[in-house]
Amino acid sequence: MKRLFLTSAASNVLDKFVELLERPTSDLTVAFVPTAWDVYEDKYFVDKDRNKLIQLWFKVIDINITGKTQKILEKQFQNIDIIFVAGGNTFYLLEKTLASGFDKIIKKHVKDGKYYIGSSAGSILVGLSIEPFKFLDDQSKWSNLKSFDGLKLIDKIILPHYGKEKYKEKINQILKNYSYLKDKIIKLTDDQALLVDNENFKIISK
Repeated sequence: MKRLFLTSAASNVLDKFVELLERPTSDLTVAFVPTAWDVYEDKYFVDKDRNKLIQLWFKVIDINITGKTQKILEKQFQNIDIIFVAGGNTFYLLEKTLASGFDKIIKKHVKDGKYYIGSSAGSILVGLSIEPFKFLDDQSKWSNLKSFDGLKLIDKIILPHYGKEKYKEKINQILKNYSYLKDKIIKLTDDQALLVDNENFKIISK
C-alpha cells in the first residue's frame, strides 16, 4: 500500500487530509522534518505548517535528519504514524536525506501503509527528479549530490506553487526547459494536494 499526500503549501489543505483519516488526529503522532529549511533564516513557512498540525490536534515531534545516521533515525521514527517533510531547499533536503539513510526510512514507512505528507520540497523529494528545480532553489546547496534523482515513490514530478505570482517567471522557465517531461509534471497551486493511493492519483482542492 502506498499513501501519499503531496502539497504545495500543506497548511492550506491539511483540513482535507484529516477527512481521509480513520482515526482521530489526537491518536496520531506526526514526525515533522524541517530539514529543508535549515538554509534559511525566516522559518515562517515551516512554522505555519507545524502550527496547523498542532491546531488539528496531531501529536507533533520535530526530527531534523541533518548529521544523523540511519540507525539513530530508525529509533526516532519507530513509533511514528505519519511522516511530514516540510518545504525549503530541495537540493539540500535530498542531500541530507541520502546522507542519513532517511530515504530508506521513508520507503519502509510508505511500504507499511503509513501516510507521507510533503509540503513543497517535501513533495518534490519523492518524485522522479529534482533537477528542474535548479531554477527555483539555490544551486550552491547541491554540490555534494551525484544525482538529481528523487526517491521515485511516484513516477511524476510535483511542481508546487503553480500560479503564484512570486514564482511565475521561474515556473514558466521550468515548464519551457522541461517541456519533454510535460506528461510527468503535476502542477499544484498552494490550495491543492495530490492524493496518491497505491497507483491512483487524485488532485484535491481546498
